[in-house]
Amino acid sequence: MHFPPSSLRKSSLNWIVLIAVLAIFTPRIVHAEALLLIEADTGKVLEAQNATMPWHPASLSKLMTAYVTLKAVKEGRITLDTLFTVSTIAASQPPSKMGLRPGTQVTVDNALKMMLVKSANDMAVVLAEGVGGSIDGFSATMNRTAQQLGMTQTSYVNPNGLPADGQITSARDMAILARAIIHDLPEYEYFVHIPSIRYGRRITQNFNKLIGRYPGADGFKTGFICASGYNLMASATRNGKRLIAVVLGASSGRMRAVRAVQLLDRGFANNSLSWLRPSLGTVDNLVPIDASPPDLHDEMCGGKHRKPASDEDEDTVADTTNGGPGLTFFAAGLQPPMLKPSELLAGPPAASDPIPVYTGPTRTGAALIATVAADVEKQTPRSHRKKSRLAAKKPDATAEPKADAKDAGKDAKSEPKSSEPKSSGPKSAAKQDAVRHTNAKPDSAPKAAKASVATSDKPAAKPAKPKAAAKPSAKPAPKSTTGEARPADQKADAAPRT
Repeated sequence: MHFPPSSLRKSSLNWIVLIAVLAIFTPRIVHAEALLLIEADTGKVLEAQNATMPWHPASLSKLMTAYVTLKAVKEGRITLDTLFTVSTIAASQPPSKMGLRPGTQVTVDNALKMMLVKSANDMAVVLAEGVGGSIDGFSATMNRTAQQLGMTQTSYVNPNGLPADGQITSARDMAILARAIIHDLPEYEYFVHIPSIRYGRRITQNFNKLIGRYPGADGFKTGFICASGYNLMASATRNGKRLIAVVLGASSGRMRAVRAVQLLDRGFANNSLSWLRPSLGTVDNLVPIDASPPDLHDEMCGGKHRKPASDEDEDTVADTTNGGPGLTFFAAGLQPPMLKPSELLAGPPAASDPIPVYTGPTRTGAALIATVAADVEKQTPRSHRKKSRLAAKKPDATAEPKADAKDAGKDAKSEPKSSEPKSSGPKSAAKQDAVRHTNAKPDSAPKAAKASVATSDKPAAKPAKPKAAAKPSAKPAPKSTTGEARPADQKADAAPRT
């Protein structure tokens, strides 16, 4: 069949346009998110989407930092009480961080807690320099460990996951690392599910929103940089079965938690029907994809979404899921229906006492209490400290201000003689009241004190009336009708507030 040249050119042009459109939009669709759900014990893959696509790990890198550090503890090369010093390099790391000054010492135990709960970039460098001697030396150890564990798609450049071209992993490799932490370091696994920490006055909740909210949640870590989007590795255990969910590239901090809840819900609900689904093999056998990691910088941090590359960012994208396969029942209806993931994660976490973290050597008992109090004092602004000290020194409310004691002493010289002893100099109002209460007649002390203060506004040559000091009064004297404040009130109002 013969086509006119014009029709042929038009058809060819349409195909070129179609191919160009697919080339532009397909990568964004495919690389939008990477999701993986596996069984912790067997490594069996229950669900996978872009699971072997290379990705920037962001702060999920800190899990390998923790693994290498805790292996050194387990092998006896260091202990949890070993002190490491904050270097200038560590202190210069961008947030999220603890902000400790160079020269400050911190134990391995406290540095791990700060790094894994607050995602502190400075503490990751402290551990790296303490265990490996330098960032480069520790990164080399991280890479050797990754290869030994079978994380063939992973390479590390730094211990905290801050942006670096060579910092790459995949959902597959992150799941392999999670299994290694569970199986190789069971005695130290509590580090990855601490609900919150307290450093002085500051309390930091775990950025993993499943902890304390999702039933059975027991790990691991979050991560975010502009290029990676919001990442989360989470685990939960029910009825003796533990599942691991990995979410890479979510659009917000809440969305990564929603995705993880949906994966875990499906995994627990479909457990009894798993034989109906086709086998996806084990996580180790997933075939890696040879590609460059997607760069989500423009989507995450471009335009109106400008934000620092910190895992402390607040969510900027609302959850738009309305139902879906993640909203399932526990144990096929044996328990009430679950809340929607967004509703479940919107509530506060279960009540728990924050674990105190601090600087300096390991302390317990009274020494720990004193150290925590000292950290609180360091974090208290100077103005607040001064107010606290002034409040502690403030005299009783029934006593006259000290500022008026001098005037009271001067007035005593111009007063006529009475049954009260003369003032021998500036005394506190409290002492004067005590003397008057001892020598004066009942109800005369308040009147006498008022008369003494009132005369300070009159010329010294004009003495006060004697009967005013001795006249008993059953009720307080009426306020002045002149509209002028008494000197005592003026001085009290003029006292500086700090």
